[in-house]
Amino acid sequence: MIVDERMVAYINSLDAGNTPFLNKIEQQARRDFVPVIRRETQSFLKVLLAVKRPMKILEVGTAVGFSTLLISEYAPAGCHITTIEKYEKRIPVARTNFREAGREDMITLLEGDAMEILAGLQGSYDFIFMDAAKGQYIHFFPEVMRLLEPGGVLVSDNVLQDGDIIESHFAVERRNRTIYKRMRDYLYELKHNDSLTTSIVPLGDGVAVSIKTEG
Repeated sequence: MIVDERMVAYINSLDAGNTPFLNKIEQQARRDFVPVIRRETQSFLKVLLAVKRPMKILEVGTAVGFSTLLISEYAPAGCHITTIEKYEKRIPVARTNFREAGREDMITLLEGDAMEILAGLQGSYDFIFMDAAKGQYIHFFPEVMRLLEPGGVLVSDNVLQDGDIIESHFAVERRNRTIYKRMRDYLYELKHNDSLTTSIVPLGDGVAVSIKTEG
């Protein structure tokens, strides 16, 4: 927890919630220990979608499709979402959820390794949501930058790693040190890349919001 737990509980108590179908997916995902974006991060994402009003959206990391459907609910009518998932057990669950939500026409689910799929994508996106393997963000970054159009928004979730990101390398568990180093490299790149303006927000487990320079 990177923000006081009582404060988070209070903020979340004010939330108006989601649709019954989204609530159902979220509850099932939590019962099955499938990671879904935190309630306060959901609210933040809704605001970003309302401000940007993107029409071409790319999501890296579908899981069971909760965040995909959340985006589809709050993005403008007529938008299209392309989402990528590698974990075979979650793909059919996501497809079922898209079908039951009646959103199959506006969502394209691409199955396989995100690095390979990103390299093969053409065109551009005005909103990209990164919520996949945290140690891979830095490797995805060149392709994400290629695909993000000028003025586009890149949202990267879970970038503060429950606070580990500010600890000494030696204070981090050995099994987490590679992810720790790669995430620190990723955040440095977001903040120092001349083509991006980035804010790192201590919300949920940390959210980075980056805008690609126009022109």
